Amino acid sequence: MAVSLAACGSADEASDSDSTKSAAKGDAIKVGLLLPENQTARYEKFDKPLIEKKVKELTNNKGEIVYANAKQDATTQSQQVDTMITNKVDVLIVDAVDSKAIANGVKKAKEAGIPVVAYDRLAEGPIDAYTSFDNEEVGRVQGKALLTALGDKAKPSAKIVMMNGAVTDPNAALFKKGALSELEGKVDIAKSYDTKEWKPENANANMDAAISAVGKNNIVGVYSANDGMAGGIITALKAANVSPLPPVTGQDAELAGVQRIVSGEQYMSVYKPYPEEADVAAEMAVALAKGEKLDSIAKDSVDSPTTKGVPSVLVPVVSLTKDNINDTVIKDGIYTVDEICTAKFKTACGKVGLN
Repeated sequence: MAVSLAACGSADEASDSDSTKSAAKGDAIKVGLLLPENQTARYEKFDKPLIEKKVKELTNNKGEIVYANAKQDATTQSQQVDTMITNKVDVLIVDAVDSKAIANGVKKAKEAGIPVVAYDRLAEGPIDAYTSFDNEEVGRVQGKALLTALGDKAKPSAKIVMMNGAVTDPNAALFKKGALSELEGKVDIAKSYDTKEWKPENANANMDAAISAVGKNNIVGVYSANDGMAGGIITALKAANVSPLPPVTGQDAELAGVQRIVSGEQYMSVYKPYPEEADVAAEMAVALAKGEKLDSIAKDSVDSPTTKGVPSVLVPVVSLTKDNINDTVIKDGIYTVDEICTAKFKTACGKVGLN
């Protein structure tokens, strides 16, 4: 994915055909929201309610959200796009299960005069806008953190396992690329897996295979692309009686992941400020539904494999460790101390200053 920092006025022209349709729209707009799955806690817990809240705020409570979750099925999501078109939504926010498979649905929406905001993952097809995080930077942050955790153990002969995300998710390739830019040449990537559907149970099975192939005492660290998979990985390590546990990375700052960081089972996660990403998506969607340009919202642009110069906002990320939980997920209101520090984690929370 090429990212340019050019002004995106010319890219906005792609949306001009929708302006006539939307020009008469006031605040009573209908926003279709399609999220990809519910295995990862963030979508139902954060993204959906945050986008709904911002749309309501931007439309004086007159905007309507029409919501569907594809539960990791690309065919289901394509059908959901058709339903949104039939329901005559004014704009679509789509977080694609499969970035290529969604392209035809995006094209059909465009033909129906419905602009499309690609959310979190860069969908193919004639999208009008895109917001996500700098996904290569996510991988770099993870890779750097793993090297920091390894300390003196980080050397070209030190064996690590890479547990990457699903090949259907374009972000997974970017996470991997960013991580490899930090890890290659500094450690030995003994085993690397692309994990089907991002499922923890698939990561667990892959980790079992890695332990058998590499040897449980030979693995000094594990790159896990997200927190859900980190949970499956750590379960496999424990089942194999690996002690002490090697450092394991993560992403998404899921509650279970944060608790594992507090207890020392997981080294880090990547905190992605969902409120900012969700707000941008809502702002883009409402503007497009009203036939407005995105110049004041999107200062950058990206190129997808099918569409050039897409107006875009990339939100920065933070490496989350036990040292900055207070300054990230608690400060931003993602979790309370009580949510993190249940009875099981009270002692550990005290040791990291959460009480």
